[in-house]
Amino acid sequence: MMYFSKLLTLIIVPFFAIVACNKNGNISHIDPQTPVEGSKDVEVWITKANEQMLLEKQVNYLSYITSPNYYETVDVNPAKVFQTVDGFGYTLTGGSATLINKMEISQQEKLLSELFSCSDKGICVSYLRISMGASDLDAEVFSYNDIPPSTEDLSLSKFSLSKDTLNLIPILKKILAINPEIKIMATPWSPPLWMKNNKQSVGGGLLAQYYGVYADYFVTYLKAMKSQGINIDAVTLQNEPQHGGNNPSMVMSSAEQADFVAHHLGPKFQKENIKTKIIIWDHNCDNPSYPIDVLKNTEAKPFIDGSAFHLYNGSIEALSQVHQAFPDKNLYFTEQWTGANGSFAGDFKWHIKNVIIGSMRNWSKTALEWNLANDATFGPHTPGGCTECKGAITITGNTYSKNVAFYIIGQVSKFVPAGSKVIETTNFASIPNVAFITPNEKVILLVLNESEDTKIFNIGFGGKKAIATLPANAAGTFLLN
Repeated sequence: MMYFSKLLTLIIVPFFAIVACNKNGNISHIDPQTPVEGSKDVEVWITKANEQMLLEKQVNYLSYITSPNYYETVDVNPAKVFQTVDGFGYTLTGGSATLINKMEISQQEKLLSELFSCSDKGICVSYLRISMGASDLDAEVFSYNDIPPSTEDLSLSKFSLSKDTLNLIPILKKILAINPEIKIMATPWSPPLWMKNNKQSVGGGLLAQYYGVYADYFVTYLKAMKSQGINIDAVTLQNEPQHGGNNPSMVMSSAEQADFVAHHLGPKFQKENIKTKIIIWDHNCDNPSYPIDVLKNTEAKPFIDGSAFHLYNGSIEALSQVHQAFPDKNLYFTEQWTGANGSFAGDFKWHIKNVIIGSMRNWSKTALEWNLANDATFGPHTPGGCTECKGAITITGNTYSKNVAFYIIGQVSKFVPAGSKVIETTNFASIPNVAFITPNEKVILLVLNESEDTKIFNIGFGGKKAIATLPANAAGTFLLN
């Protein structure tokens, strides 16, 4: 059960409010208790799943009232805080970086500003995941130590970031110039092929004899990125360690992750005084027993910051299962794709409900969508890589368009910076919601109306109430003053 759910009795009342739209399409309401004109207590930003409104600031603010009514009330309680948010964002794949890097400079700067600037024109993306070596959304498979698989390089003398210096690192530097505080997580899809038992990019496992040198590989990578001015906040051990069919990919059991952390990566980080967080699992919500098993290893646990999750299978409540077992360890939601055959409406509502609201109500410190950018053919990708992954941005030469994942993240990232804390709210099944208090003590409430009817409800805050009207199939972000 989610940690701040409340059971409430629904009261059926006469529908006495009249909902109206002004000539600009902004939502307003006419009610017998209409507040004093000009009051600006609650600012509202709405995205409609039918795309008629896309992260649009409403002309009409909500105002607090004192007289009673019979609407359901979403109470927001800043006095009860939960986890601290590290950020919202995407995976900046090598393919994404390649497409962005090829854009004409003025258009590239415009795009990066829309994504990463915290000004009025940006959505203030605050967290990025990148791949260590290639992911399946690179044009080719590579690692940082590519030698004939029949040979070995125990000293890593041939380690090189050369592939990343072409596109990924230049774009990361430009992003950091816009937002120096952005956090970066790095994830391997596969180690160098010579370390694997099948010597192939697809599937296979890490040979035990190379656990030590693979730990050195992580350390060498982190130091090389730091020399480029890029600090990696966290690493996960393996993308989707129970899915060996991707290109590249590798399979790791929970026992193998525990062994690798306890006896190799953890001690190596400690010896080298590396503060980068070590995060386990990084796979679906249908197997919470995997991270729990790793954390039960008393030698590995002290080195582990937390566990990461995707939601291609299972239920988002699995994060709370892991939290309940190990409340001293963090949780991260690190990937969910939108597909070529999905609809804006269906994807927007499902992702807001599960990836954003669901992950935050189940202790996650991050909510990340999958691919930042692709071209019109959903490339580039490796042979056998994802052919239907739709980026937040579609880039065609020097032009770009914004897809549903841009608005999924933007609906929260624009208003909730890193360092914000999740706070208690009333949890209605009919009005999914989550709230935050920012470092400068602003209170932000995100609400989803996934029904076919307009929702009218109270926002209770500080002993006051404001009547909110949210259109059918829409998400609203409410900035409470």
